Amino acid sequence: MNVYDGQRIAAMLTARGMTQTDNVADADIIILNTCAVRAKATDKVFSALGRIRNEKKPDALFGIVGCVAREAGSDAFRRIPELNFVLGPQSYHKLPEILENPDTKLLNIDLGGLEKFDELPQMGKSPAVAYIPIQEGCNHCCTYCIVPYTRGRELSRPFNDVLKDTAHAADTGAIEICFLGQNVNGYKYTAPDGKTYRLSDLIREAAKLDQVKRIRFTSSYPTEMTDDLIDMFRTEPKLLPFLNMPIQSGSQNVLTRMNRPYSLNLYIDIVDKLKAARPDIQISSDFIVGFPGETDEDFEQTMEIAKRIRYINSYSFKYSPRPHTAAAIMPDQIPEKVKAERLAKLDAYLNELQRDFNESCIGKKFMCLYEGPDKTGKHLVYRTPYMQQCITDAPSDTSFAPEMAQIEITAANKASLRGKILS
Repeated sequence: MNVYDGQRIAAMLTARGMTQTDNVADADIIILNTCAVRAKATDKVFSALGRIRNEKKPDALFGIVGCVAREAGSDAFRRIPELNFVLGPQSYHKLPEILENPDTKLLNIDLGGLEKFDELPQMGKSPAVAYIPIQEGCNHCCTYCIVPYTRGRELSRPFNDVLKDTAHAADTGAIEICFLGQNVNGYKYTAPDGKTYRLSDLIREAAKLDQVKRIRFTSSYPTEMTDDLIDMFRTEPKLLPFLNMPIQSGSQNVLTRMNRPYSLNLYIDIVDKLKAARPDIQISSDFIVGFPGETDEDFEQTMEIAKRIRYINSYSFKYSPRPHTAAAIMPDQIPEKVKAERLAKLDAYLNELQRDFNESCIGKKFMCLYEGPDKTGKHLVYRTPYMQQCITDAPSDTSFAPEMAQIEITAANKASLRGKILS
């Protein structure tokens, strides 16, 4: 979501005659686009702001947008008095106001609605991977999660608006469409004529665009993985055989305290249905270790679900107390040392699973999407249908870099694959 927000902010400022620079000291306006999911991310934001104020030109405008802006509010001005603006994730379309009135301070952290999508200009050229938000906010209210506070309750964008953005992206260079939402498979829009549209309808329509070769979505919630969506993996070949479906914990007791209202049996049943619909599908997940009250037995149950599902790629974190969340004031907070030990054990096993899957790909052929050259310029980087990074030798003809290429996998490690371009 932040990648999309950053692209749209850049497009908005470019449309006003500005150009991007990588040098803070040259910039006339500096915007830190932020995430507040974990406390460490928030700490990094204010550390970066401190560095920026020392490096920027005296008259350069700077500020924060996104979830940390919403979380910190006016307190951000107290911590960094030199800030010019603090704009929440649904307010960054207000940036022109600070350009027109540079001597004022702009604070807008209202949750609002979907106005920013209407007010922002379309991008002139789309990247090969186009991120298309279809909804914002979340109604699930997990006890550890700050998203309902920073992004608000669920709002689904009008179906035709999403299709318009998708078609524009395809017409201006997109090959892959990634539908986005805090609860992306909870998308539900009822049109004025009474017809209700779901994520499966968006996938079906996007697949009709000839320019679009790959479709995916993130991030999904288990109870929203409805049969019509599961069936899309069976019927739509452009939908990648890869799904991120966070489980967070393998303990039913912990899931209950997290307010994740699904059983482990339901989660496993959904995975079984997905594999029946698309036998080559692979699953990734998110995990939180050290949630308040998590026992050694609870943690071992998390290890067991990882072994059962055999996730090919996962994100795992120590529980991080966030303001405005119920878990932050729960008793039985887990000591940092215990959280670190559990995370190291889980990470080691998840890395082993990732390496095993990567090595199982050796000898296979995948149609992959070009991502760009590596830092040395000697290699090309592609993404497989399972979102693995695949590195190939750069051809002698440096202008030859097919946007989609069939690649045979020749080697693998935990982090990436090596391959050779066949066509």
